[in-house]
Amino acid sequence: MPGNGEAVTRRTEVRGGEGSAYVLSRGVVVLFAVACGAAVANVYYSQPLLVTMGHDFAMSPALVGSVVTLTHVGYGLGLFLLVPLGDLADRRRLIVAQLLLLVLALAVVAAARTAAVLLVGMAATGLLAVVTQTLVAFAASLAPPAGRGRVVGLVTSGVVVGILLARTASGLIADLAGWRAVYLTSAALTALLALVLYRVLPRHNGAPPTTLRYGQLLRSTIHLFAQERLLRLRALFGLLIFAAFSTLWSGVALPLSEAPYFLSHGAIGALGLIGAVGALAATVAGRLNDRGLSRWTTGTALALLTASWLPLAFTRASLWALVVGVILLDLAVQAVHVTNQTLIYALRPDAGSRLIGGYMVFYSIGSATGALAATSLYTVAGWGAVCVLGAAFSALALLVWACTRD
Repeated sequence: MPGNGEAVTRRTEVRGGEGSAYVLSRGVVVLFAVACGAAVANVYYSQPLLVTMGHDFAMSPALVGSVVTLTHVGYGLGLFLLVPLGDLADRRRLIVAQLLLLVLALAVVAAARTAAVLLVGMAATGLLAVVTQTLVAFAASLAPPAGRGRVVGLVTSGVVVGILLARTASGLIADLAGWRAVYLTSAALTALLALVLYRVLPRHNGAPPTTLRYGQLLRSTIHLFAQERLLRLRALFGLLIFAAFSTLWSGVALPLSEAPYFLSHGAIGALGLIGAVGALAATVAGRLNDRGLSRWTTGTALALLTASWLPLAFTRASLWALVVGVILLDLAVQAVHVTNQTLIYALRPDAGSRLIGGYMVFYSIGSATGALAATSLYTVAGWGAVCVLGAAFSALALLVWACTRD
């Protein structure tokens, strides 16, 4: 019997093979990946800069923490309110417009003179950074059905690199020219990408736009979850794997900043360079999905994810154990993430933006849950308990996979 990925691919081919009129070259796919990475990085630039920002604006620790919180709140709202517009409007124009507005938001952050203006700018930055998901949906719509997994994998590898290198890049730029230079540099890069994408992207969506009105469009996102069992299942996988991912990346700085390591923030941020290996998993997983091996890829990756917490538990004793655990965890998370996006887009190509936007809401919930739980648990019970928590998220996802056939 064919795997679920093969069945979904055949179903998509019957529906018309969207994207066949436009030849999606490797260069354009790489451009999609770069744009995705640059956009999503804006959500994470602030994390190494919080202390400096708080000092400049005389902000209390609680208010400094709200810089990150508001950015993620804005991102969550954008997933629900803006990403579905890709099924309604011309995606090329929508992407360029969002990027130009993102340039404005970044300029507001860089020029902020009060904490209030800074927080408004950060919320707007998060809201508009969801252009990443519109780019993913557009790339998927332009790809031929038989190669969609490969394209989604390559584009997602850009997202992975953007997330993991954002903290390292912002720390380096801030050391050289101050924290405001981080956002000015990003604004310039975003403006350049807007110009290039305007000139390169095709003038059609690849899939016919919906005739729904905006309010109906938002309601239909909820209806899609009620109608599509595979979407619900893959959203659950997304929530659990990113809860595990966030458990690691939100909590690992705590033991590394204490005895016996006492690592600097810059050294801790450099761990992102190791995690970028996960980008390789994104491309490999995409190719496996094109071969109808979605279920096998998911199960193998979830088993690796669960196993990764064993070496991570020995972080205090060995940095090499941490490196091995980070590589395994990031490889596993990105493999499942690419598989999820490939399968859910193929369910309804005409609703691709709504499907991916709705799925990413669960990604945000998982990320927030893992971050909050990891930092709270570390204070009470230490790093070992954090690893147990991450392993529990991972094992639960593996159990769900074992109990289903999708």
